[in-house]
Amino acid sequence: MKLISTDIKDVVIIEPVVHGDSRGYFVESFQQEKFWELGVDHKFIQDNQSLSALPGTLRGLHYQLKPKAQTKLVRVVQGAVYDVVVDLRKNSSTFGQHVGVILSSENHRQLLVPKGFAHGICTLTPNTILMYKVDEYYSPENDRSIMWNDPDLGIEWPVRKPVVSEKDANAQLFREAEINF
Repeated sequence: MKLISTDIKDVVIIEPVVHGDSRGYFVESFQQEKFWELGVDHKFIQDNQSLSALPGTLRGLHYQLKPKAQTKLVRVVQGAVYDVVVDLRKNSSTFGQHVGVILSSENHRQLLVPKGFAHGICTLTPNTILMYKVDEYYSPENDRSIMWNDPDLGIEWPVRKPVVSEKDANAQLFREAEINF
């Protein structure tokens, strides 16, 4: 396993070793001691899985306020996504900046989304299955969303007219969002 840095400190890509042959492949997607060796020492308590049937499905930009903020370890088990994180840490030199990466069932990469970041994905293929670990349970009263196409963020999503939920279509603008990081 190796860690790949991004343009935002603390947001990293984890690239596992893939053992493949004519039968297929084997990937160790999570092993606590190896993660600790890489400096990833979060205590994950729950696994989540989502299916997005249509390409161009956009989910996000989601986050939870303190004290229920979540660190996420995101991976794709089928299909591909464009995965985006936005820095919401007010004292960070990268506050308001974002990083986007492609995660797919072919590249086996995972994205570590620390507390203090909004997170969103856009599916690139039909029937995309996303799995992610979290280190805090879902808290409806602390759940927040930022508009996926907020002009202040300038995210270049790979789709012009995404499939979005009502919640995401009515999310707040970045400059109006409640942020406590």
